Amino acid sequence: MQPQKIMSNSEPQHDPLLAWEANAAYWDEKMGEGNDFVEELIWPVTPRLLALEPGQRVLDVATGNGLYARRLAGLGADVVAFDFSAALIERARRREASAPGRITYHVLDATDEAALLGLGEREFDAALCHMALFDMAEIEPLFRALARLLRPSGVFVFSLMHPCFNQPGARPFVESETRDGRARSVYGVRVGGYLTPFAARGEGLRGQPRPQVYFHRPLSAVLAAAFGAGFVLDALEERAFPPDHEPGANPLGWSGRFAEIPPVLVGRLRIL
Repeated sequence: MQPQKIMSNSEPQHDPLLAWEANAAYWDEKMGEGNDFVEELIWPVTPRLLALEPGQRVLDVATGNGLYARRLAGLGADVVAFDFSAALIERARRREASAPGRITYHVLDATDEAALLGLGEREFDAALCHMALFDMAEIEPLFRALARLLRPSGVFVFSLMHPCFNQPGARPFVESETRDGRARSVYGVRVGGYLTPFAARGEGLRGQPRPQVYFHRPLSAVLAAAFGAGFVLDALEERAFPPDHEPGANPLGWSGRFAEIPPVLVGRLRIL
């Protein structure tokens, strides 16, 4: 995947929405209620980082087909979930039967600060955004809004494709080496760029109808947006598959072969 510059104001900012509208049915079918990234890397740490109590209100940012909203509702939370794709929200509503009455869905753009504030200032105990910040052309409006939507001491838990190792400019590889007289395979990732933000089109799921737009930012840029809005970081976990994780069909896909290289980063921010 060849990196491209972050889109300028003269380029079509709605292109990410077109991609997700086109991909909604495919993603809902393939993702369903989760995949190995969800089950092994992201969800196991989420309840601990959120530390929810029954009846608390949680905002699920960029909910997609609602899989995390339903899990949050299953923990006893009252969930407000939104996505900018009406097609994805429709898919989420179809799946909500497992948690009737605990989830309210909205079609809303996470880069629209005014619309976000319309959800209600100081109305939420926590917010969640899993694997979606890199889908947003801007993240500063979201962080500014969250600082006002969350109650004092409220937390925001987020996950990202690890910007160091799992980004559009990264290239997995396998090499053969001899050690102690024995040949063995060595798996790794080559990265040709990291500090400069860029946008690139690619596939999150192989075979999806339309490539989506990834907005790569170094971790320092993500945290600068959060710190600028008044958040502090109080938890950060780098998540990798265990050595015994079964590889998929892709010989260079994330699996136990890459047990020392985390494809996912999960963090918790707190508003003081």
